[in-house]
Amino acid sequence: MKRLMIDIDDTICTDGIFKLTNDFLDEDMKLEKSKSYYIQDHIPKDRLDDFHDYFFHHNVYDYSELKEDAVEVIEKLSHEYEIFIVSSYLLKGESKRSPLLVPRKHEWLLKTLPFIDPTHFVFTSSKHIIDCDIKIDDLVKNLQGNASLKLLFTSFHNEEYSDEELEKEGIRRVNSWKEIEKILLNQENNR
Repeated sequence: MKRLMIDIDDTICTDGIFKLTNDFLDEDMKLEKSKSYYIQDHIPKDRLDDFHDYFFHHNVYDYSELKEDAVEVIEKLSHEYEIFIVSSYLLKGESKRSPLLVPRKHEWLLKTLPFIDPTHFVFTSSKHIIDCDIKIDDLVKNLQGNASLKLLFTSFHNEEYSDEELEKEGIRRVNSWKEIEKILLNQENNR
């Protein structure tokens, strides 16, 4: 059975940190206007400590939304692949409190993907060390390594990559979980 690595944020769910950022700033900033992977780059430097306090006081997953069809497709994939959910837990600029995110991610995964073995939840910020046949992530650097298939889930911060640039890195862009289902549940990719 092939091993499949799936990222959480901006791949399975989205918008949580963006909503918290807008709430903190009391703004209505549009996600598509941001080109930075780190939403907190929009926080004025003199308010960054206050934002981190605000962020860690809230559970970002209470504000996140599931990507359309994510759970249904992942459950189908779980019958054909050995799935590992791999997520970074470091918040830029806040390494001391970042471990607080791990139990929140773990609890959210248990509730959202109960069909995935919890021993297959991996929390790291070095995804390139994960040895899987297939990787799905929204960050190009997280797709490094020897995977035979690397799928970049389109997100606001990775739209600038052309298909040619991605192809040079052996990466294929995907825009939905239904597209992933078509790619991964056909005969040539199974087992």
